[in-house]
Amino acid sequence: MAIYIEPELFLEKSAFLKIIDVRSPGEFEAGHIPDAVNIALFDNEERAVVGTIYKQQGREPAVLKALEIVGPKLVGYVTEAQKYVVNGEILVHCWRGGMRSESFAWFCETIGLKVYLLKGGYKSYRHYIRQSFLLCDRLIVLGGFTGSGKTEILNELGKSGEQVIDLEGFANHKGSAFGAIGQKEQPTTEQFENNLAQEWLKFDMRKPIFIEDESLKIGTVVINENLYSRMRSAKLFIVDIPRSERIKRIERDYIIVPAEKLVSIVKRIERRLGGDRCRECCEKFISGDYKGAIDILLEYYDKGYSHGMSKRNQDMVHSVKLESGDPVKAAQALKGAVYNG
Repeated sequence: MAIYIEPELFLEKSAFLKIIDVRSPGEFEAGHIPDAVNIALFDNEERAVVGTIYKQQGREPAVLKALEIVGPKLVGYVTEAQKYVVNGEILVHCWRGGMRSESFAWFCETIGLKVYLLKGGYKSYRHYIRQSFLLCDRLIVLGGFTGSGKTEILNELGKSGEQVIDLEGFANHKGSAFGAIGQKEQPTTEQFENNLAQEWLKFDMRKPIFIEDESLKIGTVVINENLYSRMRSAKLFIVDIPRSERIKRIERDYIIVPAEKLVSIVKRIERRLGGDRCRECCEKFISGDYKGAIDILLEYYDKGYSHGMSKRNQDMVHSVKLESGDPVKAAQALKGAVYNG
């Protein structure tokens, strides 16, 4: 008999056993447990057919239709599953931990495999990880104006042994109108959350976790509401870096596409930037005066960030003034402020 286990133990076992996700390709693409393998019991159309029969006629007719679909594919399922077996064991789940995963487990057991099923299926996993974002009471939020090098500072903190979450890295987006430049395609919000949780669950919740200050949305993905509420109530350390240093960093990181592309992005924010400043900014990009164009954009972004900061609980906001944009020195200064301030 397959053994049902809770999400926490299921994920622990996934460190050395492979997860087989038997949901449809469409479900898998929308979001899946990181590193899981999709061996779909039904394709997208077959799942829709079985689901419709279940709703309209009940369980028995739906099961019969499912068996009709699955029968000819049975050998293929088992052959594929054998590729991922470790010491005769395998992890399996579907959406709710019902018919699909139970059927697949039975197939695997007929050839002698030991199967662990996720109790409550993928749905219970999602509930578990979403709740896990409430666990940390020592969240340290790193803030700063655009171009302050917050991601680089986080990287240096990670190298020094601190627990770090790079939200923009998981989102494949740098968080502004220009944030998609040089990035891969963004994941779905669900997959972003799953990938983030994989790192989050490794942490010691008794120790600080450093994370960058972000809006609720990063590009197209949305931060989990539990995590975001923790971020908004946590201590915020703002790194104060000279504007000239910020302009240099932005030019290095963003001026990697043709000027026409940059102009098209500027025009998207014309209403917020203002018609005259938008035209001036575009002209500077076209003429190659990148520093001048960036300086105009920073007027807009700095004003927006300052307005956001004015709404925060000022007792929880701390400034870390820096003379340069060196991320190593910035990380050291931040640690000093956090642990000795």
